[in-house]
Amino acid sequence: MRMNIKALPDLKLSPAPVVYPFFDAATNTVSYIVKDPESNACAIVDSVLDIDYAAGNIDYESADEIIDKVNAMQLDVQWIVETHVHADHLSAAPYLQEKLGGNLGISDQITRVQETFGKIFNEGTEFQRDGSQFDQLFADGDTYNIGALVATVVHTPGHTPACTTHLIGDAAFVGDTFFMPDGGTGRADFPGGDARELYRSMQRVLTLPDEVRVFVCHDYGPNGRDIAWETTIGEERTSNVHLQQCKNEDEYVALRETRDATLSAPKLIIPSLQVNMRAGVIPTDDQGNAVLKVPLNKLTGSA
Repeated sequence: MRMNIKALPDLKLSPAPVVYPFFDAATNTVSYIVKDPESNACAIVDSVLDIDYAAGNIDYESADEIIDKVNAMQLDVQWIVETHVHADHLSAAPYLQEKLGGNLGISDQITRVQETFGKIFNEGTEFQRDGSQFDQLFADGDTYNIGALVATVVHTPGHTPACTTHLIGDAAFVGDTFFMPDGGTGRADFPGGDARELYRSMQRVLTLPDEVRVFVCHDYGPNGRDIAWETTIGEERTSNVHLQQCKNEDEYVALRETRDATLSAPKLIIPSLQVNMRAGVIPTDDQGNAVLKVPLNKLTGSA
């Protein structure tokens, strides 16, 4: 089978953004402040809202760490970006937006995710499935500005239908499409996920120049190494453990599907999906109380 890889749009790799990472050990998530080197303009990528799911408690410690950094540097938050609808942590986007401003953006394919999980969680007609909870829905190839930086959105489905890679100067924020080279690649067994699409998305990203910096959304420290979050396109191309084990697309699909069948569902998948498909807003009951549903036997075998 011949694989057709859609060409990336023309990119502006300079100026290079200044990137500040924030690692959340509870969910192994890395969030980022991405700063224009020529101004105080910045974006926040893949923020985390803390939750003690067993106790039903929400906390803002991780988000406050980002807020403190923004305020200390007197940064101007222009964008709050989600690379996809995360299934392993809750987004702090509304809290950050209230405190710092900025426009909240996600892929225009969010509507597919909302339709799928709106049914799974038995949401009523009041739950809009048109992406209107977000300020901006990005189509493949769309651009936005962070000061003098030009950011380009690349649709990279496979892990989920609404996954995107954000190319900001010489940096690629890849969400869960790639992990660090020794961590391989993201899973593709969530509803709407597709290992074949994921492989093609990765091959598209790998057409970038070797020197482009890659920033991942998660790291688990394989084999006991220290947590890391930055690599390069060249290192992913030559050293990614899952891609090195596969000669072609079919072999990757077989590897990914076999591996996914052994993985447990993320611990926070139920609260994460309900909150994140609403742009980080926690649903409420008829009395206005924040509540979460637990659909029984709906995600088993799918996540």
